[in-house]
Amino acid sequence: MNAVRGRFAARTVRVKAPGKVNVSLDVGPLRADGYHSVASVYLAVSLYEEVAATSTDTGKITVSMSPASTLDLDGVDIPLDERNLAYKAAAIMADVSEHSTGVHLEITKRVPVAGGMGGGSADAAATLLACDALWNSGLSRDELAHLAGELGADVPFSLLGGTAVGLGVGDDLSPALVKAQTDWVLVTADFGLPTPEVYRTLDRLRAAEGVAIEEPTAVDPGILKALRGGDADALSRVLVNDLQRASIELAPGLRDTLGLGESCGAIAGIVSGSGPTLAFLAHSPAAAAGLAEDLRHHGLDAMAVHGPVHGARIISDTLL
Repeated sequence: MNAVRGRFAARTVRVKAPGKVNVSLDVGPLRADGYHSVASVYLAVSLYEEVAATSTDTGKITVSMSPASTLDLDGVDIPLDERNLAYKAAAIMADVSEHSTGVHLEITKRVPVAGGMGGGSADAAATLLACDALWNSGLSRDELAHLAGELGADVPFSLLGGTAVGLGVGDDLSPALVKAQTDWVLVTADFGLPTPEVYRTLDRLRAAEGVAIEEPTAVDPGILKALRGGDADALSRVLVNDLQRASIELAPGLRDTLGLGESCGAIAGIVSGSGPTLAFLAHSPAAAAGLAEDLRHHGLDAMAVHGPVHGARIISDTLL
């Protein structure tokens, strides 16, 4: 793009935002409104999405995928129109900003699509922050978090980062003061599991059992204690994900991969959110790196990450 088109000077704001692992996820019964109440501990991990928001004089919102994406996007159906969560985030920001322009969003994908790690939510969080800066909207983090909540339950957390307890439908967030690092290996799949389908499967499995499920109102305090102490062994004993069995019902191979990870030295393994990404807990960065290498030798797509990490953050702001 030319630096100046008439009197218009283009500018690019680049923001990165993290994916997340659900260290715990308790799911309540199906509610009358079609949602489920949850009690979850979210951990932001060092696998980031990036959004470069460039102002344009077209008055339109456009979206593209960056060739720098490390995620293999062949055969992955990512909408680039108003169905895209980043597009929706830009549209919301345009509505509340006095000096909005057209904007092109270039997304660098690293977090698996439909992988239970909130990659689309990270894109939306990054877009909110980028457009706020691009258009000098002057919104506070609390105001941005309110807009994030309109886009989905995971978007406010990607904006916040760190560690948080999520209640309600996951959007009632309370930051948890966790500074100690925990180390993980993520194993991604070459397929996605749509979150609504995983929840429907859980409802079906529960209905077949005929067991009454209570609404979750709090998380296990032992999880936060283990995270605050960086105690991986203690954490391994309290990891829980109510969606895990539904994910395995839909993708039975996940059970074998969980077993493989533990046989290769993981302290524990868990389905991340609605899956199919798996998160394996390790004792140290070196142990995580070794585990990831072992799993790659078995033909799996594995990477070592750590958490907690910061939420959405501006990494560059450039006049073109």
